[in-house]
Amino acid sequence: MLPLVAGGLAALVALSYVVEALRRRPVPPEHLDWAPDLAVAYADVGGLRLRYVSAGRGPALVLLHTLRTQLDMFQKIVPALAGHFRVYAVDFPGHGYSDIPSAEYTPELFRSAVERFLESLGIENALVVGESIGGSVALLLAARHNPRVRGVVAINAYDYDRGRGLRRSSLLANVLFGVSNVPVIGGTFTRLRSLPIVRWVMQGGVHRKESLPDGLTRELYAVGNRRGHYRALMSLVRHWPEWERAREEYGKIELPVLLLYGDYDWSRPAEREANRRAVPGAEMRVVEGGGHFLSLDAPEAVVRSVFEFARALGTV
Repeated sequence: MLPLVAGGLAALVALSYVVEALRRRPVPPEHLDWAPDLAVAYADVGGLRLRYVSAGRGPALVLLHTLRTQLDMFQKIVPALAGHFRVYAVDFPGHGYSDIPSAEYTPELFRSAVERFLESLGIENALVVGESIGGSVALLLAARHNPRVRGVVAINAYDYDRGRGLRRSSLLANVLFGVSNVPVIGGTFTRLRSLPIVRWVMQGGVHRKESLPDGLTRELYAVGNRRGHYRALMSLVRHWPEWERAREEYGKIELPVLLLYGDYDWSRPAEREANRRAVPGAEMRVVEGGGHFLSLDAPEAVVRSVFEFARALGTV
């Protein structure tokens, strides 16, 4: 019996590599479906090319997306924010159509990449708005006293339960990411991903399924077919516990901070309150009817909260 099981597993592993090799690699789009007038650009950041878009005029506002997604997660809020700010939305390394370096996907990699992105584009006095891991990156930038950051809006910051918050989103996500670190099996499952699985996992991030654009789900699935993308995701998952440890630096923050949560976010009230206490002087708001992907679930509330926070800072 054991040899039969071992043989079946070996065959499944081999099949997963074949499937991954045969996947059609996506072509980076020159324009965005949701904003065809925005030109897609790339910034050279320490030898890496990071994809970004920019829109509007006014004080700088930088958008940082969630894990395993890309700048298109902000498609519902960029047009409204661009009426008041010069908005920049960027793909993290290993995400979207940015380069996928052979590196360990630690909090330091993301913080350093964003820091260099700000330097590369000469962005000053920026309001940094990050969602999920993007929110945690924004808080780290503030904790390290980055001189280019004026204030932070951290939406559903992903810095609790040793990085296992995603496993709370659905039974499927709990199973998939529960085995992600299991040798052989984790990589095999990731290589055998499919569009229905990606859609199911993404739906776990919104309170209302209709908040998730179908075109975005298809784009995220296609991007996952880029060479090296699944390897980067596996590395990110391995380093999840470090996002909670990064919280230890929040006490060093001296900038204005707004912690924004959806009431259906994966975090629990005690974990949100722990962040409020950790960040000196932080303001916290909870948006009713919003899930983890708050910019998709409750875009009007996000835009309103960002604008009110910026106005209090005297930015707009």
